Amino acid sequence: MRGNFKALLGLVLMGFLISGCGTIYKVARDERSVGTQYRDEAITTAIRQKFMDDEFVEYFDISTYCYKGKVYLVGEYEKIDQKIRAITLAEQVEGVKSVTGHFLPKKKRDHCGSTDNLGLMATVKSKLIGDKDIESTNIEVKVVQCHVILLGLVDESREIKEAIAHAKSVGGVRSVTSYLKVVK
Repeated sequence: MRGNFKALLGLVLMGFLISGCGTIYKVARDERSVGTQYRDEAITTAIRQKFMDDEFVEYFDISTYCYKGKVYLVGEYEKIDQKIRAITLAEQVEGVKSVTGHFLPKKKRDHCGSTDNLGLMATVKSKLIGDKDIESTNIEVKVVQCHVILLGLVDESREIKEAIAHAKSVGGVRSVTSYLKVVK
């Protein structure tokens, strides 16, 4: 039995590393149990697979996050039906408790491009890492069209307020939306 647990734990940790979900440090610092992290990653992977298999949803335009079975889809769409389809596909995955979509319509002539988004994301993450009162490894930062979206689980509501303030302080940020939740 003990050998099976070690093997399962090894697979879970390897899955996190391979999937880009983070490092062993991040897994250890996460507010969720390893089992919950594993289930959330399985849900995320199943949703991403559904997006890849679907001819209508643009896989690379949507990022998927899952915390305790609650799914957040963040990205852009060309047609409103793509947004609706993405939410519908996510709701079909076993273990999903709810789906929240945060989508912006694609803009042809937007002065905020991929480089701007990456720069803003790096700056916001840097500010979060620099604040020793925030567990920054638990906060995901996504930037779409220079709009910052914060996701994750934190210990205290104070961390949410501070994370939002850091994001708003970055020049070029159009808006900040927080889906940060306090772990209960």
